[in-house]
Amino acid sequence: MTFLSEPQGYLTLLLFGAAMILITWFFTKHRNITNEHFIISDRKMNWWLGAGSIAASWIWAPALFISSQMAYQLGLPGIFWFVFPNVIAVAVFVFLAPRIREKFPQGHTLAEYISERLGDKNVHKIYFLGQSFYQLMAVATQLFVGASLTSLLTGIPIPVAIILLAAIVFIYAWTAGFESSVVTDFVQLIMIFAGLIIVIPPAISAAGGLAAIQNGLGGITGLHTDIFDPAVAFSFGIITSIGLIAGSILDQQFWQRAFAFESKSIKRGFLAGAILFGIVPITLSLLGFAAAAPGSGILLPEGTDPSMIGVLLVAHYLPSAFLIAFFVMLLAGLASTLDSALSAFSSIYTVDIKKYSVSKDLSTPRSGMILILALGLVVAFVSTYIPGFGLKQLFWFYGAIAASLLVPTLLSLYWEKLTAKGAFNGMACALLIGLPIFVYGNLIDNNDIIVAAALFIVAINIAMCWIFRKKQ
Repeated sequence: MTFLSEPQGYLTLLLFGAAMILITWFFTKHRNITNEHFIISDRKMNWWLGAGSIAASWIWAPALFISSQMAYQLGLPGIFWFVFPNVIAVAVFVFLAPRIREKFPQGHTLAEYISERLGDKNVHKIYFLGQSFYQLMAVATQLFVGASLTSLLTGIPIPVAIILLAAIVFIYAWTAGFESSVVTDFVQLIMIFAGLIIVIPPAISAAGGLAAIQNGLGGITGLHTDIFDPAVAFSFGIITSIGLIAGSILDQQFWQRAFAFESKSIKRGFLAGAILFGIVPITLSLLGFAAAAPGSGILLPEGTDPSMIGVLLVAHYLPSAFLIAFFVMLLAGLASTLDSALSAFSSIYTVDIKKYSVSKDLSTPRSGMILILALGLVVAFVSTYIPGFGLKQLFWFYGAIAASLLVPTLLSLYWEKLTAKGAFNGMACALLIGLPIFVYGNLIDNNDIIVAAALFIVAINIAMCWIFRKKQ
């Protein structure tokens, strides 16, 4: 099995970081940046640049790694229930983004809109805390997975890798904020597609070609060949669908882009972004199918998270040059979400926590980046040393947080009878009752409890919003 040396790993990280920093500097060097530009690009983002940014920022750790893992473990139904809700999670903004711009044209964050819509400080606090937590977990997840990947392939110690990845992204994100993220996202998306073209065909060919994929369609057990397998749909499908769709709707990265687009570009940008995104996990799932084929010879080393199965297949069959290309592709995907999370929290920090007014003082949004990165580093370091804790657990956990705020968000855009009392009571019940049950279900690995908790979170919100609706 081919792996890279530590010097190769450090050099790859150095060159990747230098490229992103130079690209950011080149495209932003003549900008007269205000804090409005730093957090929203003056609402002048065109559709094609925005589409690339949307796709790249949603190609985060789950899309890059869980896609292969689900194909490997759960076969066809696993990848279906991962990709389908993932694409819907982006495409839904074809409707939501124009709606919020119509109702709140000068907005910056979802929490800011909720405050304006419901006029309640407690509801606003839940929203900006929920959105902030989501960005914290996005930062921590990219660092956790990126460092695990780097250590697996190069031998660089995980704590060192975490710090290096954080430093690289922070330097270029600090330069111009949201514009830094959008510009590098577009370049990183090109790198991701280039990596898919360079690596996936020879890896599949070396693993046995189409025959290997066909033989692995049922996953490692060979039992999951029915795309609508009810057992997979009930467990992984329901949890993932709620978590992914709720996650995108809570995610300030999407709302930031919704507010940053030129008005005429919103629908095209999100639709193109959803299509571009979908190509990536579908393509990466082929690695999982090939690894699951009988006789593939791909084994997970003891203690290795199963989300790394695609990486191990590439390392098993291809020489180091291909592995470097794959490593860079994965770094691009992780970095695109990490810089987007830093930028998204900087807007929350500036607008919802600090008193906001347009100025050339960038200290507030930059302070927000420092704060969320510091907290993300702590979570990433802690996650590294929890036995049995992997990407799937992180992914599900912040999906449950997002689900707790899903219903009030949708109703705030489309239902005039929503009240602050209904929204608050629904979210409070979901967070205080549903979330602990959800976490407990994950700790004991009981899918029935996890699904019941996820459905309870949605149902209690609907019930409370209806009970405390405006009476006419």
